[in-house]
Amino acid sequence: MILVEGLFDYAALRQAGFSNVTCSLGTHLNAGQFHQLCDGLRTIYIAFDDDVNQSGQQAAQHLVHQLAEQGIPARRVLLPEGHDPNSFLVGGGDAHQFQSLLEAAQP
Repeated sequence: MILVEGLFDYAALRQAGFSNVTCSLGTHLNAGQFHQLCDGLRTIYIAFDDDVNQSGQQAAQHLVHQLAEQGIPARRVLLPEGHDPNSFLVGGGDAHQFQSLLEAAQP
């Protein structure tokens, strides 16, 4: 499951062929969203923005720890500096390149 921050990120990944994508609409999850992610045995790939102020990556790292505490494997996807999934794909990246980022994701 790929977790992204915004609807454009969600739409870009779906259009690129990724079907297991969901959107948090920000960097924090409410109890219902957290429960939905934790309802089965799957790895959560958190692909939050690589903002200049690092808020997206800090939130992703926090969620990795929260999910790990619940026994859910989670990995942080490291996007190129200044990119989110949408800008990565719109800016010339393709599904194969994004898949490579998923495969290199860090716990």
